[in-house]
Amino acid sequence: MLTNQRVHSSFLPLLVGLLGVGVGIIAGFFAGAKPLYLCLALVAVPVVIFFFTKFEQTVMGLLILRSSLDSWFALQIPAAFAIGLDGLTLLYVIVMLLLGRPVHTDRFWWLFASWIMLQALWLILLPLGELGMDASLLPISIREWIRLFSFLMIYLLIMQLKDKLHPEKIVSLLFFSLVFPLTVALLQIFLPSVLPQVLGGGSITRIKGTFVHANNFTVYLFLFIGLTWWKLGYARRPWPWVLLLGLLVFVLSTTKTMVGLAMLCIFVIVMIAPKLSLTNLIAGVLLFAALIGLFVSTELGQERLSTITQTPLLNPDIDISRAILLSQGDYNSFNWRIAYWNYLIQAWQHFPIFGYGLGLSSYIHPDQHLPHNDYVRALVEGGIFGFTALLIFFGAQFARLVHLLWRTPPNSIQHQLCWNLLAVFIALLVGMLSENVAVSTAFYFYYWTVFAVCGWNWNEKQTWDKSMPVTHV
Repeated sequence: MLTNQRVHSSFLPLLVGLLGVGVGIIAGFFAGAKPLYLCLALVAVPVVIFFFTKFEQTVMGLLILRSSLDSWFALQIPAAFAIGLDGLTLLYVIVMLLLGRPVHTDRFWWLFASWIMLQALWLILLPLGELGMDASLLPISIREWIRLFSFLMIYLLIMQLKDKLHPEKIVSLLFFSLVFPLTVALLQIFLPSVLPQVLGGGSITRIKGTFVHANNFTVYLFLFIGLTWWKLGYARRPWPWVLLLGLLVFVLSTTKTMVGLAMLCIFVIVMIAPKLSLTNLIAGVLLFAALIGLFVSTELGQERLSTITQTPLLNPDIDISRAILLSQGDYNSFNWRIAYWNYLIQAWQHFPIFGYGLGLSSYIHPDQHLPHNDYVRALVEGGIFGFTALLIFFGAQFARLVHLLWRTPPNSIQHQLCWNLLAVFIALLVGMLSENVAVSTAFYFYYWTVFAVCGWNWNEKQTWDKSMPVTHV
């Protein structure tokens, strides 16, 4: 009897999975799918099979793969990946519920789900004519909502690994996602001619790895700098992690992204501030000095750094109005940002309550650029209502991490991971002031993975090495 039940339990998920793939392929044919989509559907068959027979390995494999997909955005592969992952996650949850097996969540996931569901309000208001844009842009808003929904699904999917994989192992496996992006980045630096055009082959001035833009690559690297710093605190052999940290800082400097400098500075300050010591201070200063030195070692880096002196930030002779006038011809990216934010805020005043619609901020200005400020973007897309909801969601993330810090043993590696992630989060809040951090989709796949496992019961045997130049709280 027990044997028959086990056979039934293992056969049902496989049967449901194969039926799901079969329906998808048939629907693709009826929709006149292109050959590429048919190939993706055929690839999905073994993925679904392994998803239900080798769940842990498949989930981690898909996560590791995600950092290598952005270069093929023109083929809609990242979007197909997100939709496929959403579908697999929902299918898995349905099967588990049908089998009477537990589906793991936590309190924060339900709050996260509430915020995602709230974003669907703008999908309803747009066709009703209650927003600043018309219904013709509804597909753009739907695509943005699906992108946000995929973050919720990756959180839920990682939660299903609870009691299957140790959280420390999950975080450690994420480092394999660095292999292909870093390899491509090093080839872009030293041997760009060997790369195909889709991977930045030829001559490029700002290294972007496998990402669409150098800024997205920067945010991704920044997260792994924080995780590498965490690894250094308890590794029995620290030198491999020291070398990896040096490599990440070097590659980060080649992106020539100003926000990367700012975020790393904030990260170092948060890490060493609670327990300031000479060792911690020297380590933080050396890390930041190394990045600055690498950044200004090229003409482009010096030029980008010098542009700050011609902005209201460092030049008292230039006010906001003059910066807006200068932006028309000085090719200063920061002054251009100020002018662009001014334009968007003036436009927001026409629709202050609910804004223009989810993912539609780039359609307000004729140039159709993203705002390079996630707070301005939230304000013009969601109005006061959406902007307030975003701030509440940020506050919930902060409160969750602080609660975990209070709950975990002070010298545990889980406690230090929570602190490192809190430092990353605070640095992101600063980076969002002048960059499009919110559109860094691959980054958020890994961020929410780490965020999810931080709340698990680690049952630790290892403790943080107090001799390491890192923060203890």
